[in-house]
Order: sequence, then structure tokens, then C-alpha cells
Amino acid sequence: MDATALRDEFAVLADLVYLNAGTFGPLPHAAVRASLDVLDSAAAQGRGRPYYELRVELGDRQRAAYAALLAVRPDDVALTTSTSDGVVRVVTSLDLGPGDEVLTAPDEHPGLLGPLNALHARRGVAVRTAPFADLADAIGPKTKLVACSHVSWVTGALRPAGLAETDVPVLLDGAQGIGAVDADVRRLGCAFYAGSGQKWLCGPLGTGMLWIDPDWRDRAVPLGTTYVNLAEPGQALQSEPQPDGRRYDAPALAPETIAGALAAHDLLASHGWPEVQARAAGLAAQLADRLAEAGRTVAPRDRTTLVSWEDPDPEGTRTRLADAGVVIRDLPGTPYVRASVGAWSDQEDLERLLAAL
Repeated sequence: MDATALRDEFAVLADLVYLNAGTFGPLPHAAVRASLDVLDSAAAQGRGRPYYELRVELGDRQRAAYAALLAVRPDDVALTTSTSDGVVRVVTSLDLGPGDEVLTAPDEHPGLLGPLNALHARRGVAVRTAPFADLADAIGPKTKLVACSHVSWVTGALRPAGLAETDVPVLLDGAQGIGAVDADVRRLGCAFYAGSGQKWLCGPLGTGMLWIDPDWRDRAVPLGTTYVNLAEPGQALQSEPQPDGRRYDAPALAPETIAGALAAHDLLASHGWPEVQARAAGLAAQLADRLAEAGRTVAPRDRTTLVSWEDPDPEGTRTRLADAGVVIRDLPGTPYVRASVGAWSDQEDLERLLAAL
């Protein structure tokens, strides 16, 4: 891949060391142009039927793009606004109640733990935790769902391999997975995969996807169906939901947002997803090694794009580095600061980070 050409697409990299794609990916020129083109047209022509038809057309393309990353059929993918949006759609759609248990890890992202806490409060479902690495062995007779990260947002560790072998359905939070590492859901062995478009896909905020295994579709009943989710919206009181992943679509996705997401996706895809992911993982591994050599305690991780290390003052270090033009993040409730390394990063970025530390 042409790493220099890819890097040139991101205006933020001209001045800053941007290592925060785990929160928001850098926004490429192509995404900005695509969104502005749709908005300019809508402003000049109004938002009538052509605007709506454009939304449908772009949505179909977005669905196909995300499906290719997940190695599934486009019809099996729902378009959402975030990873958490997809998580909520799954946990509210399952028939879980008192006597049932959801197993998760205690250091999962609040976007996953919050919906599970609400499930407990509203339906009496027990939520039990076990260390991330031990989740497969912690499954018990009452466990009806395992909910955890594909890639841990804290450490960069991959989901326990044993989860692919269990008979209990697994919901993967793919916020740090989709776009960053291979996300073939069949190989991952999950029943549900929720991901976001604004992180490693470098799209606008308000984009995401949800895959539900077709074998689970009739058992995961949507809490509510709106216009886009109905097979016959003109007969809304009698209509069945869409027969495929569209039954879980978010109700209001703007075409200008989808256009930006598609443009960002297509830019990265043009460099080859395996190449993009391999370059990012390789740079992240180099950073982890350099930090360890410098005496930093690096969190146990796998070959992913996240590198976290212990710091006596995570928030202060994050602020100090930002003042030096190096953008990382601290992880509240942990002793870590975290760098998110993308294919758009380079050796100079790593050197500037290490020097600033």
C-alpha cells in the first residue's frame, strides 16, 4: 500500500500526531467532500423525493461495504448509529428475564455495560462478570448470553478464542475491531456483532452496523419497528417487520452522513483492507516494544491497533501530550493511557509520542 498517499488524505496529520482513532478516527478529505456535496445539493434543490432516494441508494452501498468487512451477505446487516445502538437493539430484542444470566467482563466499555445494567433493572436478568480472558471457562448453566469486546478497549486484547466453541450465543462489541482487525463473524463464532463507523472506518459520528446471525433473527424480536423497519409501511398497523437485517435499522440516517462514511470506507478499501490492518498492527507492535524498552508497563495485548500503558497521572499526561501536539487518551477508572495506531500513522508519529513522554 502507498502509506504516504493514504496519510496525505488526513488534514489533521499535517500538524498533529493523532493517535485517538479508538475514539474518533481521523476524518479524510474524501469524507468531508462527499458530505458537503450532498448538503449543497439538498440546500439548492430541497429535500424532496430525490434526497430520500439518495438516502436509500447510499444506504444500500453502505450496507454492502460493511457486509464485506464482516464476510456476510448485505441483507444480514443492519445500519445503526453506533456500536452501543447495536448492543441495545440486541439485548432488548432477546427474551431474557428472571433466572437468566448474561456473562460479561468487569472492564468492558460503558457502552456495553450500561445496556446490561438496564436489562438487569428492567427485566431482572442477572449480570455476572469474569475476567475477560476467562469468559469462555466462566460460562454456567444459567448463562444465556455472553457479551464482550471483539478487541478490549482497555488493553487491545482479542476476545477469548474459546468463545467460538460455546453453544451460548455471543454478542461482540466490535467498536475496536471492525476496520482495525479481521472481523469475519463466522470465524469469530458470534451470534451478534455490533460495530461503529466513526472509529477505525474513519466515518462521521452517527454511523455503525449490526449483524445478527440469520438463525437468531426470529428469536431476536425488535423492541419497536419504524418506517424503515416495516415490510409494508403503508399498512403499518398490520405490517410485519422487514424479512432481513433491515428490521434492525436505525430510523433516521442522513444521506450526507452515509455519504461521508462511504467515502472514508472506500478510501481505506482502495489501499486494501489486509494491508491497512497489517500496517496498523505492525506499527502498534513497534510502539508497544519501544514503550516496554523504555521501562513502561504495557497492558497485555494481542496484535491489534491499541497500545495502553500505565501512567501515574493518566489525565495529566493526556493533557500534557495534547499541548505538545500528540493526541492520545486516558482511560477513566484505569491506570492507563492509550494510543490508537492506524495505517495512516508513521514512524515519526511514534518518535514524537515517545519524545513527548
